[in-house]
Amino acid sequence: MSPGETAAAWRAVEKRDAAYDGRFVYAVRSTRVFCRPSCPSRRPTRSRVEFFSSTAEAERAGYRACKRCKPTSAAASRIDRAVARAAEYLAGHPEGPVTLAALSRETGVSAFHLQRAFKRALGVSPREYHDAERRRRLTARLRQGDTVSRATYEAGFGSSSRVYERAPARLGMTPAALRKSGAGEKIQFTIVDSPLGRLLVAWTERGVCAVAIGSDDRALEREFRAGFANASIMPAGPAINDWAAAIVHSLDGERVSPAIPVDAKGTAFQTRVWSALQQIPRGTTLSYSEVAKRIGRPSAVRAVARACATNPVALLIPCHRVVREDGSLGGYRWGLDRKKALLARESSG
Repeated sequence: MSPGETAAAWRAVEKRDAAYDGRFVYAVRSTRVFCRPSCPSRRPTRSRVEFFSSTAEAERAGYRACKRCKPTSAAASRIDRAVARAAEYLAGHPEGPVTLAALSRETGVSAFHLQRAFKRALGVSPREYHDAERRRRLTARLRQGDTVSRATYEAGFGSSSRVYERAPARLGMTPAALRKSGAGEKIQFTIVDSPLGRLLVAWTERGVCAVAIGSDDRALEREFRAGFANASIMPAGPAINDWAAAIVHSLDGERVSPAIPVDAKGTAFQTRVWSALQQIPRGTTLSYSEVAKRIGRPSAVRAVARACATNPVALLIPCHRVVREDGSLGGYRWGLDRKKALLARESSG
């Protein structure tokens, strides 16, 4: 694989993206086992992983197949390839509706089995995936500066009026506001020390819009500014904002005040997940499937995991309190060591 392909493969493994099953397998040097990208086993560290284009290639290198995800299973491989092909087809045909019958013809799998396998693998139906892919295209084009009408057309939507009708629920804001990438927003931010490392806290007039954890101030600020490219952003100065101080104090055992307002923009689904996360009591955890059940979407486990991974307000929306079904930590945007430390602090506090 080329460096670019390897980077994309690792991102797929991090997300457990079933759409990549059948395209490659990854192997873990310490266990000598190879897996599908969507394998639910504990994610290895990047330095221990290598990628292979086929299971045969991995076996020739001395690795054995994972007993959990069964990457060499012919039946499973066929349906996995069908799901991957369906996802690829949907992404490449944003214009107009794509029926299950059309996907069935394209993949060679019955509409019934494809629908079930697709939702089981990706947490959403093919139609929901298609809608999400069109919204992703629309968002990307609007952020690049396309006009609303052109972005709407290129993303595959029939008319801008339909987009505006559903925009607050699906995009988190209107297309015009999204196109501005924060234009008109006045945001202040500060970076302070915390028990977990450096902590960036940013806020608008409505509340805290970003909380990020890292070890490098420049990297934290660079990533934060990229998310609000057209906003008016100002460092807060030497005085520590009360909200930032309260978040830091929460790491020492104090409870985060519910009075701290959160100004986190997301889709309707993300907002539902984030709201559920805020209801998880300190010192306890839920599995991704339990969160999915709480929001009334028991099959959307992977979508819940993605909503956790895109949480813009760490700690205030406690995505670190969500773990895998078997109790293992799962992923965490700010590093598993920090997630482990957070849970340990909360369980002992």
